[in-house]
Amino acid sequence: MTRGGPGGRGRTPSEESEALVATTVRRSTLTLPAAPAGPANPLPTLLPLDEAHTLDERQRAALPADMARQIGYAPLRSPLPTPLLDGYGRTRTPTTLDTLVLENDRLRATVLPALGGRVHSLFHKPTGRELLYTNPVFQPANFALNGAWFSGGIEWNIGATGHTPLSCAPLHAARLPAPDGGEMLRLWEWERLRDTPFQVDLWLPDGADFLYVGVRVRNPHDRPVPVYWWSNIAVPEDEHTRVLVPADETWNFSYERKLRRIPVPEWDGADRMYPLRSEYPGDYFYELPDGTRRWIASLDGQGRGLVQTSTDLLRGRKLFVWGHGPGGRRWQSWLTEPGTPGYAEIQAGLARTQLEHVRLEAGEEFAWLEAYGPLETEAGTTHGTDWRAARTHAAGRLEEALPRAAVDAAYAGWRPLADAAPEGEPLAAGSGWGALEVARGGYVLPGTPFPEESLGDEQQPWLELLMTGRFPEGGGAPGPSLVSDAWRDQLECAPDGPLTHYHLGVAQWHAGDRAQAVRSWERSAAAAPEPWTLRALAVADLAEAGTGVRRDRAADRLLTAAETAAEREPSCADGQLLVALVREAVPALLAAGRVSEARRVLERLPAAQRARGRFRLLHARVLLAEGERGAARAVFDAGVEVDDLREGDEVLTETWSAVCAGEPLPARYDFRMRPASGA
Repeated sequence: MTRGGPGGRGRTPSEESEALVATTVRRSTLTLPAAPAGPANPLPTLLPLDEAHTLDERQRAALPADMARQIGYAPLRSPLPTPLLDGYGRTRTPTTLDTLVLENDRLRATVLPALGGRVHSLFHKPTGRELLYTNPVFQPANFALNGAWFSGGIEWNIGATGHTPLSCAPLHAARLPAPDGGEMLRLWEWERLRDTPFQVDLWLPDGADFLYVGVRVRNPHDRPVPVYWWSNIAVPEDEHTRVLVPADETWNFSYERKLRRIPVPEWDGADRMYPLRSEYPGDYFYELPDGTRRWIASLDGQGRGLVQTSTDLLRGRKLFVWGHGPGGRRWQSWLTEPGTPGYAEIQAGLARTQLEHVRLEAGEEFAWLEAYGPLETEAGTTHGTDWRAARTHAAGRLEEALPRAAVDAAYAGWRPLADAAPEGEPLAAGSGWGALEVARGGYVLPGTPFPEESLGDEQQPWLELLMTGRFPEGGGAPGPSLVSDAWRDQLECAPDGPLTHYHLGVAQWHAGDRAQAVRSWERSAAAAPEPWTLRALAVADLAEAGTGVRRDRAADRLLTAAETAAEREPSCADGQLLVALVREAVPALLAAGRVSEARRVLERLPAAQRARGRFRLLHARVLLAEGERGAARAVFDAGVEVDDLREGDEVLTETWSAVCAGEPLPARYDFRMRPASGA
């Protein structure tokens, strides 16, 4: 007799004789060459990051009404209150990472709880195949909304358009019974951009070839909130990799910031379902017809690979490609080690595109189930010229391996357990921000406890404000600001004080009340002209820099702030406040034509910081402004690695062009994600 678990196939008697592994959740470790994520930037991000996925009004007007409405709904002003993570480098050393491992007799899933709950590996035992792209290193890069992000595995992408600020943050984790009676791993946190608690429940039914993932996003507030979710799956890529999805059309978004509807699979002379047949990086958001089963698969030259499917609420499916051009290839090597295989991303989301946010009503929740597992197809059909035959064949193989009805049944079996309390000792601890919000709002959130003991030093001043009505003054740097309406109300009712006024100004600025924010910062500076307050006023000047007077005043304030910080930290080799201020002060001084002061403030940094790529690039810009073109060229010739180069940022291209006009951009500096202007 044969046996098959939910989502599993029947097994032969010889397979039955193999020793079965009971479904378990256990702690383990993984050692990788890793560059530490580094300390957070102590300055709040007051201006929006240059998120690439934006459209102007003219383009939105040409889109379907529901898509245009969701693209225009509640765009993110900034990544506040999450801190900017830009303190990492590119020096990697062997590092042991904590993991949580789910395992049955067919699959082994390895999760990184301290790194956003990323599924690092999904290994299929019967075939000995790794189903995901597993990055052999941990290398942060500037892709998340708040900076540090890394590639590989399955990322739970929540918050707003872009990669989640939780990419390099810890989640709470615990064990509890799965729907089939085995063990389930729960991950949860408080998502701070939209103030939405969420959970991710992972389990492997005995005998199943599929990892089940139940996801729930809740709105505990008395107002609607915008929600964004994309499960981001890195898959191995070579010239034979083809992605299949049940669609005939796709919305293509390029880094030229254009969204266009194009046919699937072929467009502009190439089959775009092969990731390496596009030249430049880009997104393909597929139009899945209503009633169609939701799935996407990435398959190799033999027709084998990974398939992801879900219940119908998770509507969107996407392919992201780096392409075969020099910029995309450079990014691939930047995110891992040169010479290692590349990857593409297949994704699943709540909306059709990642430019959209979905409205979640007060007191409501979104919940769905996903499944990840191996898929085997006939290579000739999968890679044939008949697109309908290829996708129909893959859909049939998926139905054999995991019927749509089985996914719906698994969801129904999981839903009653979503509120179940975790059992035993926690497997990992997340942040204390959820506990603070629960204390403030009195929320009851069954299944996702945010215990008082998780409150830490960062939350203590805000807890004191909540309990006493007074924000504690003194004690050095201000720490992180909270910016929601509720916390702004608390600050407005608190007694006067320089830190109170400073944090209130940040919250007012975030809310769009810039004039009132400036007044709050001016009150703070009048009481205590601290570097962080002078910098906030400088940002306000730069945001309205229609005249040279405003630019000069901003430069003055940033110069004073940086020099004050330098005087306070004369022996600190990595004083993060000074580093953050110098990074902002040098460009502002150069823009104001104050080159000698730009050099002076740059030289305030300790030598170890000046040697970092970002500051070597600033040094080259100072040299260029001084007319020392040859010396600026020597900086590039010696090598510049800008650790925190932003996705889509063309500063290297622009600076090289200014220094070495007419010379081709060297491959090591070519991170271009779009054709050159006019090409």
